[in-house]
Order: sequence, then structure tokens, then C-alpha cells
Amino acid sequence: ANLIYRGQGKQKFKVYQQQIKQLQAEKEKLEEQVSVRSAEFRKEITPVELADIQAKIPVDAAMVEIVQYNPFNPKAKKNSEQWDKSRYAAVVLRNTGEPSWVDLGDAATIDKSVASFRRMLAFAPATSRGIDVTPNGKKRKKQLEELARNLDKQVMAPIRPLLGDARHLLLSPDGQLNLIPFEALKDEQNKYLVEKYAFSYLTTGRDLLRLETTAKQLTNPVVFADINYQQQETVVAAKSRGSESKRSTDFANLKYPPLAATSEEGKQIKKIFPNTNIITAKKATEERIKQLKTPSILHLATHGFFLPDKEIKATSPAINQFSSQLNQPQYVNLENPLLRSGLALAGFNNRQNKQTKNKTEDGVLTALEVAGLNLRGTELVVLSACETGVGDVKTGDGVYGLRRALVIAGSQSQLLSLWKVADDGTKDLMVEYYQKIKAGKGRHQALREVQLEFLNSDTEYNHPYYWASFIPSGNWKRMGNR
Repeated sequence: ANLIYRGQGKQKFKVYQQQIKQLQAEKEKLEEQVSVRSAEFRKEITPVELADIQAKIPVDAAMVEIVQYNPFNPKAKKNSEQWDKSRYAAVVLRNTGEPSWVDLGDAATIDKSVASFRRMLAFAPATSRGIDVTPNGKKRKKQLEELARNLDKQVMAPIRPLLGDARHLLLSPDGQLNLIPFEALKDEQNKYLVEKYAFSYLTTGRDLLRLETTAKQLTNPVVFADINYQQQETVVAAKSRGSESKRSTDFANLKYPPLAATSEEGKQIKKIFPNTNIITAKKATEERIKQLKTPSILHLATHGFFLPDKEIKATSPAINQFSSQLNQPQYVNLENPLLRSGLALAGFNNRQNKQTKNKTEDGVLTALEVAGLNLRGTELVVLSACETGVGDVKTGDGVYGLRRALVIAGSQSQLLSLWKVADDGTKDLMVEYYQKIKAGKGRHQALREVQLEFLNSDTEYNHPYYWASFIPSGNWKRMGNR
């Protein structure tokens, strides 16, 4: 990860590329050694029996696993005609009985609806007492409701007959569907789905077997907030957590301003949980987060990023413009989604500075590095940041990168954002959420209650942009399983 994001520098591209290949080979060799020594690791890669999954599904719940697939035609005369266009399908499983499934339709059509829905959802409304006061406010609101209803028709309407009396949906999406809050879809009665269902997101049904991973000893909650990305001159504070979707070739120039509201966010969390350790400013480094040992709660209030392309420019900005004009930029393939998403920590804006004391810590915490954190048994991880990969997300990527990494790291439950969230609105949502956690609410129930309160308020927060921006994944039970 450090080699990728530090760049090629002045060395030849072939040498740089060979270093990456060598590290990849070493990683695979280490994984082989781990699989031989660790019974738990072997369990992770062995097939799972249906009965094992069903035993973990509550009576009032249904597991819904959405898959993207290409239909196969065995009678095709040409190889080019064997595989049809990509489609979505859903498999529904209750705690007893056989699984049922339904085809949802053409993936390209659904993905187009997802993109339109996301674009409209991620647009921050200018409101007064919950009413959009901009000239096109009413029109946008109507468009959003139409898009929410249309996507529900395409995806959830075919699934509903298979749900029976289930009111808790354990949802494992695929492809572009990873990037929408199903809570914000609208049913036949024009009601948001959050009003009828409780949602818990999973990366895969297998997650149900590891929801209650425990630690030998949990440490105090930890909050990273008010991070100094510059570690030099002061810049104007940002009002949102993240950037517009950045092509990977722009990453070298990506810089983040500070987030003013995160300081108060950290203080409010400490009021709720007095034993919380708050790490701020220049101390909020990669090294510091990698030294953590299973905090009960890990809260990261920062900027997040996702690189939608599969390649990142290898040519370093340090090389002069003249040589860059003579040579076409060369690229390093980034197939691994865990290398394409991550979080910004202290010094992020200076990551290209070769004078930094610790060249292995650049302020870029990739999902691959997150997967190596010591979070085994951590009850809750909140990424109070942004997922910025809008519109060009491949199957299995998107928020999947960081979400999956946190599962691999051993955390029980995760809360992640789906778009560029408002700084103040996020702070208010988080404070309400933690107050409900403190009161003993379930980790996902607490979020749903805040969402419903925001939805039914007469403030700007009743817009889905605010209340639907975060989704809960993993263990939904109360912390400590009280």
C-alpha cells in the first residue's frame, strides 16, 4: 500500500513494477503459511453449510443475498453467444425451510436507476424547516421520490413476496447496489422502507457465522477527530467529509481541508462515554491507529476516498514536466479493491514529501491496511467519513472495500457512509446515535431510531441526504450482548 501511494519516484518504472510484484508474491506466500497454521483461517475459506447460516437468522428476519450474474446458454453455437448480458437475482433465506430466489432483471437497467438515485440523494438540499426553498426544490423532491419508487419496483418489489412476515432484513447486495441505502426506497404505499423494515447489511451470508467474534480484553473507546492533514500551514475548514469522485490518476494531487465539526463530535462522544480516548491533530497518525489493541469502539471522523479506476499513475510528480511530456505516463494495475479505498489521517496532504521522517507512514490508510488492524472483538467501528466512488464501481467494490476490510480485521459491527456527508449533520446524527447506544439500544436499532426521528422532524434533516447517508453492517445486537 505504501509503495503504491508513494509512487514511482525517480526509479525506472520496470524496477518499481517489479517491487510491487515481489511484495505481492511475498503476501501470497505468507497467506499460505497462515492457512497451514491457523484453523480459523482455514475455516474462513472452506464451504459453508446452509443449516449453519439458518441457525444464525432470527425468527423475525430474512437473509436477502443479491447476486450479479451472466446467464449461460449451453446450446449456443458460438463462444461469443454462450454468455448473455449481466443480470441481478436475489436469494431469500429464513431460519427454517428451503431458500427461494427471484430474477430481478437486466443489471445495466438497474445500475442506471442506481446512478440516478444516488446523484439525486447526494445533493444537499437548501431547506428551511424541512422544506427545500430553492427554485427547483419541489421538482427535485418529486424526482427523488419517483426514483426511489422506481428502484423499489425493480429491486425490492419482486423480493417482497418471498419475505413473508420478516421485518428485519439481513441484506447482502452486489455491484452498484452496494452504494444505495435501501431504507430510502419507497414502497407501493409511498412509504420509505425504513418505516417498515430494519436493515442490517452484510458483505456475504458467511458474515453471520462470525458476528460475535470476541476479544480477550477490550480497551477503552477511541476517537480520531480534528485531524491535521497538512501538518504545516492552516487551510479553510471543509463543510463536507470527502471529495467529489476522483479518478485514480488525480490522486497524487488530492488534498483535504480540516473538518471543524469533528472536534465537537469527539467531545460529545466523550461526554457519553467518559473513558473515551480522543486522538487529534498531528497525533492522529497511521502509526497510532496501527498500535491500537481491540478498542470497544473505534470512531474515525475524517475524509474517506475510493479510486474508481483500476489503475493509478506510476509517474511521480517529482519528475519534471519536460520528461513527463516526452514519455507517456505508465500505470500500475490496482485490481485489489482493498488498495483502492481508504481514509485520510495526519499528514495526508504531505504524503509526496520525501523529507518526512517515517517514509512508511504517509497518512493514507488503505482498506488493505485496515484489514491488518487489531480489531478482533471490537464491538463497533464507525467511519464518520465519506465514500466517494460515485458512478464507476465494479462488482464487489465501492463501500465493499472498507466494509470488508473491517470484517477481516475482526470488528463485530460497522457504520459507514455512502456519499459526501455534511459535517454538521453528521455530527448531530452521531451524537444521537451514541446516546441510544449508551441507553442499551441494539447497534442497528439505534441508527434506525435516529433515522426515523430525523425523517419525522420539521428540520432539514428530514431529507434522505441526512438520515440515509449511513448504513449499518455486521452484528445488530446490543453492545456486550446485554
